[in-house]
Amino acid sequence: QVQLVESGGGLVQAGGSLRLSCAASGRTNSEYAMGWFRQSPGKEREFVATADWTGGNTYYADFVKGRFTISRDNAKNTAYLQMNSLKPEDTAVYYCAGTTYYSGSRQLVDYDYWGQGTQVTVSS
Repeated sequence: QVQLVESGGGLVQAGGSLRLSCAASGRTNSEYAMGWFRQSPGKEREFVATADWTGGNTYYADFVKGRFTISRDNAKNTAYLQMNSLKPEDTAVYYCAGTTYYSGSRQLVDYDYWGQGTQVTVSS
């Protein structure tokens, strides 16, 4: 059983930056791919970014390309999401997730483990 805990969310003004962290505990596997998703009121949970087990192969949703960066430190069992140039529409609860599909995935159904989420609020 793997447990994921997100942190680093908060309130920022448009154009600001935040760095989210996702710490894993339990039966962690560094070869598992990681992903970040977000969910805002009235919307379904949507894909943000994913990285394979090496962290070298990444993919981003179109609406965050050039602004967000996913990374991981397997020695620390931690994944990160660096968010720059934040927009009010980025306001959401952000979730990290892990999947045994080692190449990563944009589909939330492929993920086996989920964190509790961390709130990101961007004011205009």
